[in-house]
Amino acid sequence: MSAASTPDSDPLARERAHLASSRTALRAMREDVEALDIRDVTANWVNAQILTRQIEDRIKALADHADTPLFFGRVDYLPTTQQGQRFYIGRRHVHDADGDPMVIDWRAPVSQPFYRASKKNPQDVRLRRRFGYTGGELTAYEDENLTDPAEEERTSRLLQTEIERPRVGPMRDIVATIQPEQDEIVRSGLGGTVCVQGGPGTGKTAVGLHRVAYLLYAHRERLARTGTLVIGPNRSFLHYIEQVLPALGELEVRQATVEDLVSAHVEVRGADDAAAAVLKGDARMAEVLRRALRSHVTLPTEPVVVVRGSRRWRIPAYEVEEIVRELLARDMRYGAAREALPQRIAHAVLVRMEAAGEAPDDRVQDAVARNTAVKAAVRTLWPQVDPAKLVLRLLSDAEFLSAHAEGVLTADEQKTVLWQKPPRSVRSARWSAADAVLVDEAADLIARTQSLGHVVLDEAQDLSPMQYRAVGRRCSTGSATVLGDLAQGTTPWATRSWAEALAHLGKPEGRLEELTAGFRVPRDVIAYASRLLPHIAPGLAEVRSVRENPGSMEVREVPVDARDAEVVAACVESLEREGSIALIAADPRTDALAAALAAAGVPYLSPGEETRPDARLTLVPASLAKGLEYDYVVLDEPAAVVDAEPDERTGLRRLYVALTRAVSGLRVVHAAGLPEALGGGA
Repeated sequence: MSAASTPDSDPLARERAHLASSRTALRAMREDVEALDIRDVTANWVNAQILTRQIEDRIKALADHADTPLFFGRVDYLPTTQQGQRFYIGRRHVHDADGDPMVIDWRAPVSQPFYRASKKNPQDVRLRRRFGYTGGELTAYEDENLTDPAEEERTSRLLQTEIERPRVGPMRDIVATIQPEQDEIVRSGLGGTVCVQGGPGTGKTAVGLHRVAYLLYAHRERLARTGTLVIGPNRSFLHYIEQVLPALGELEVRQATVEDLVSAHVEVRGADDAAAAVLKGDARMAEVLRRALRSHVTLPTEPVVVVRGSRRWRIPAYEVEEIVRELLARDMRYGAAREALPQRIAHAVLVRMEAAGEAPDDRVQDAVARNTAVKAAVRTLWPQVDPAKLVLRLLSDAEFLSAHAEGVLTADEQKTVLWQKPPRSVRSARWSAADAVLVDEAADLIARTQSLGHVVLDEAQDLSPMQYRAVGRRCSTGSATVLGDLAQGTTPWATRSWAEALAHLGKPEGRLEELTAGFRVPRDVIAYASRLLPHIAPGLAEVRSVRENPGSMEVREVPVDARDAEVVAACVESLEREGSIALIAADPRTDALAAALAAAGVPYLSPGEETRPDARLTLVPASLAKGLEYDYVVLDEPAAVVDAEPDERTGLRRLYVALTRAVSGLRVVHAAGLPEALGGGA
């Protein structure tokens, strides 16, 4: 823009002026909230504390980050629709002093055509404008005249630039680049569960996070009561995604791993071998636990005699047995049935009182239920059970396990899950992650787990059936978004089909969506990695990458004695480029490579430390690479990645994950022969 340019004569100047006005309006909105005096609206201390926190959260949500654009797009409607109005689309709503919108939240219905309108279906949009930014400064714009037949459909240059922008630090939001097929999933209703199968670079994680943000916008009051949760595979992954929702103004979404969810009852200090872990994660264990729990219920052999004043009320054993059998037949939670039993016995006493001419009320029934004889009968017939002690006995006592696993687990399978050295107590036991899930299942059989309104489950392909059940308990009355890629399953119990996974989750009616368009991983890289698909996921569609990035793929064979030095050299070369760099290697190789990097004076980070300013290179064990993305990846010794796993198929899946972490370029360095599934070369 020349010095003589004015907002009236220069479209870019007009847009910059609107950006400046919007920032001023946002600052005024924030100042209005900061000026609130809660003493004017409440004198109650508890309410004041709640209101104070809500105000603090609102102030945070209205923060204006100088390097984050307030708006990234604009839609101009036809005169016949929305009165021909113009709307700026951004990460949050901004209004002026009169309450008129200056920026519309990307989740609002009026914003939807920005993502879905096309020449074939303009959705009453005359013009769509995208904005380009350098830092926080608006530097460019690009228009699509959707109703002009003379203008050809074309790929947006600014959109492509934004998609390919180098990554530094944690994952960022994609509100400016959401594609139509992604937007349909993001805006699908709260009532239904959606399962998204998506290969590397298709944006499934971003879709899941933006779906949470959309649901909180569309159903805020309901989800404020019931809660939302994002579940990831590990802490490194959660650290990587943790800034996405706050950047969209959503501060109350909890994030956790499955291990976090089930850790309330026992401390995980041990580990299972693969065979035991697979069996403990098998859905059949739920039936074994149910049988073992119900075995604590015994039938009465004596009557219950209740003394009230000078009267004795006798409930014969056969009648108490009928009550117990009825509660068992209803298949209630063990704890709920135990709480109902004394009331049922008390009701039987009240029937006799009424027959004798008395007029007892509910207070009398409650008093009878608390009678010493009734409480003693309940302790005998339906004793309290601790979930951890129940699992401890199952895994320690061969006879107890056999009695309740008969017809469910074979004799050999029972031997596999039994502890070799039974611990003395719950506290001294070296519980494994799979054991903790069993304890969580037992706890739910006793008392219902609280359900949330919506749960996002990412990297779901690596969950066992029992882990799916643990997640499903957390959304039994809510809905879920399940995200994963069957080709990236790297556990011995990896998911075989999404229909099976949804059934274990308790959502068999869930809708399956497939994302096949890749926006992050270059075409050459995904094509190379896809050589493994016939071996790891036959029949799964190959990702169609929209990114043409010639020269993004290199396979370098080096002498064994020079391998570590060559890997370090490849890292140094990659560091000359802009963006984040990762060195991915088989877990047993990371110590040697760490020493080589240190000897060469190359600083590096561990996964989850990417926000540290002193280094751009992250040394990533292959076991932690899932879900992470880097601009450039150096992959050390593919054969070692495969060999580090218990079987070849799992190893090839781990390799597929490692090969697809790069979003700009991949260098493979190897001294050993490449796995045969890769075809022996690039």
